[in-house]
Amino acid sequence: MTANSAAAHGPSAGGRVQDKVAFITGASGGIGSATAVRLAEEGAHIVATDIAARREALEALRGRLPEHARLLALEADVTDQASLDAAVEAAVAEFGRIDIVHANAGILLPEGNAEDIGEQTWDRVIDIDLTGVWRTAKAAFPALKRNERGSSVILASSTAGIRAAAGGSAYAAAKHALRGLASTWAHELGPYGGRVNTVHPTAVATDLVLNPESLKRARPDLEDPQPADVVEAWKRGKLLDTPWIEPLDVANAVLFLASDEARFITGANLVIDAGSTVKWG
Repeated sequence: MTANSAAAHGPSAGGRVQDKVAFITGASGGIGSATAVRLAEEGAHIVATDIAARREALEALRGRLPEHARLLALEADVTDQASLDAAVEAAVAEFGRIDIVHANAGILLPEGNAEDIGEQTWDRVIDIDLTGVWRTAKAAFPALKRNERGSSVILASSTAGIRAAAGGSAYAAAKHALRGLASTWAHELGPYGGRVNTVHPTAVATDLVLNPESLKRARPDLEDPQPADVVEAWKRGKLLDTPWIEPLDVANAVLFLASDEARFITGANLVIDAGSTVKWG
């Protein structure tokens, strides 16, 4: 199959990703669950994976999906290749193929300056945010190459993968590296009709960002800062009038890249940041 033959089809009948099978890591909450819901609303079948500790939240995703949606909820850890291999195998056994991969699982830890980062913190961030994406690709790419309909892979990067700030070396290294992986993998999947792109959100209203540790770093002058306490400071970093974006904003971007509307887009970096990277470029 060639890239052109896979892309020759227009948008799917029905929903924008009608009857496509989406494999999502880190799917139990935040951007992952919002993306699962959004893709299901547009006709996709969902393979939602997350770690065992998130099993209850993963199962709760069923109640958020449209009644017609099919969900396969699986335990898989991006630090464990065997669990990802088993999840892909189960997905193909259930649905016959995988059309979309959203490599979304990630963490954000307090780091400090380069000389202050503990080796355990560095290794943990790189293992999940970078190596975990490669493990996901390693598990899924053979199935994608067998898919004669073509495929779309979306890697979850960040504005920290476009421009960085002090105190986040490991996170910035991982998120910058995903751009290189997307470019490389666009070459590798292109001959099989596959596309690979990245999304780069600014701060998103999830527990990963709006948690006590993150808020305290933003407002060290307060004993117990709340999200409302960082609104004005975080607005100043953007061109548009918002301190952060919502998971749905990222889910809509993933939906676009997963759909046939983006059939000729590959190796691209889609920034969803209310203008922050332009402002501070």
